[in-house]
Amino acid sequence: MSTRAKATLAASLAFSSFIIWAVHYQQSREREDMFQGVIRDDARRLEKMRQREEEFRESSRRREMYERVQNVVSSDQSNKT
Repeated sequence: MSTRAKATLAASLAFSSFIIWAVHYQQSREREDMFQGVIRDDARRLEKMRQREEEFRESSRRREMYERVQNVVSSDQSNKT
């Protein structure tokens, strides 16, 4: 084998090895980014649930307060009269 052929073979092996390493590195970074996205989605979902629970408690509290102040008649009773 000539020196030029050996150099070409070595360069192509080095280049191929670099490409393989780069693809694996990129895949691992993308996998990590996707996992972080799942964690952010879970945090957002939990925050939404917390807000909805708080709104529900506030709504229930207001309803109780209004029912104490106002005379509330259910729809079944109002149809009988």
